[in-house]
Amino acid sequence: MSVVQPVFETPDDAIKQLANTLSRRIQKWAPEEGLTPTAVPGLELVRANSSLTNCIGSTVYDPSLCLIAQGSKRIWLGDREIDYGPLSCMVSAVHLPVLGKITEASAERPYLGLKLAVDAQEVTDLVLELGEGLSEMEERGCAETACGLGRVQAEKGLVEAMLRLVSLLDSPQDIRILAPLVRREIFYRALVGEIGLHMRKFAVADTQTHRISKVIAVLKDRFTEPLRVRELADMVNMSESSLFHSFKQVTRMSPVQFQKKLRLHEARRLMLAEGMEAATASFRVGYGSPSHFSREYSRLFGVPPRTDVSKLRGELPQTARA
Repeated sequence: MSVVQPVFETPDDAIKQLANTLSRRIQKWAPEEGLTPTAVPGLELVRANSSLTNCIGSTVYDPSLCLIAQGSKRIWLGDREIDYGPLSCMVSAVHLPVLGKITEASAERPYLGLKLAVDAQEVTDLVLELGEGLSEMEERGCAETACGLGRVQAEKGLVEAMLRLVSLLDSPQDIRILAPLVRREIFYRALVGEIGLHMRKFAVADTQTHRISKVIAVLKDRFTEPLRVRELADMVNMSESSLFHSFKQVTRMSPVQFQKKLRLHEARRLMLAEGMEAATASFRVGYGSPSHFSREYSRLFGVPPRTDVSKLRGELPQTARA
């Protein structure tokens, strides 16, 4: 397994103060545990009052930019393990099935963060507007930029912009006019910062990573259908071998593994949120055999479906999802 070790920097006093202010704002607007939608389009707040060290949540990340104000968590994407701590900024460039758990949180110092949905067109428009200034930037960390999930320590300007966006919740009359401007600033600061190259690879058309993002979109919409790699490769003008290699760089898994995890994550959601029986959920997500489904479910989540759902009911809010 590829492990991204925590390299969290010790923030200076100015950014510590920003983080404390952001934490207070999030606590105010997310008084309960879980993922809280807000009046600002695309902005959600997350809170956990205790660690989920022995409880792993599963979800499919949408394209988004996330920031932790307080606490920490661990995420698994395929064979990659990522520790994500205070003032870490994470970008999910494409839809990705992940496992996650909160590793640092308490009633006195809850885990607090925010999640901002990323519109690919907004990012693309900014990339085009910034033009040559971006193409001349040094490509730092090239080995990791192909992965669809990236993490860096947040820079002061980005934290300030995030704080301004959350602060708009205190003046709802300003949201319609000012929120789009602050979103634009956030994406601008992300693009010109350390995580910018990572975002640009997925936003700019005619790159390998952009082609893979199109394949992922198709798989997400049609994950219950039989997988036809040749058809996917033809759709994005790639060979099957090139598609396989690039897909694994982005998602840290093969197309077959990706589809399987989408199916199993959705089945878990159907059983937890809709009370569906395991056999019914297995057929709903595309499995032809409940016993085959049960074996693959146990392999991913560590226990059979019924045991897993019984353990999670009432124990796992949406906290591990952001």
